[in-house]
Amino acid sequence: MSEKYFCKYCGRQFNDVRSLTSSLCPRHPSGPGKGRHAPYEGGEKETYICKYCGMKFSSLSTMTANLCIRHPKGSGKGRHEPML
Repeated sequence: MSEKYFCKYCGRQFNDVRSLTSSLCPRHPSGPGKGRHAPYEGGEKETYICKYCGMKFSSLSTMTANLCIRHPKGSGKGRHEPML
């Protein structure tokens, strides 16, 4: 079984790290297309927990699509981020 690699900003799945880090991320913290995908260093899970507020999500892409009320930049000023 091949490994799966996920972007920690948008949850998109890639087949290898090179593909992941070579393209621009639409949910990068600096803005859409202003930075590259970054590897999520945790493993694939059934449930992902936001490290800022504790909300639970079934996928990284769902988690990172939503704004977090307890984000360090302020309520609604940043997206949920997965706990490792």
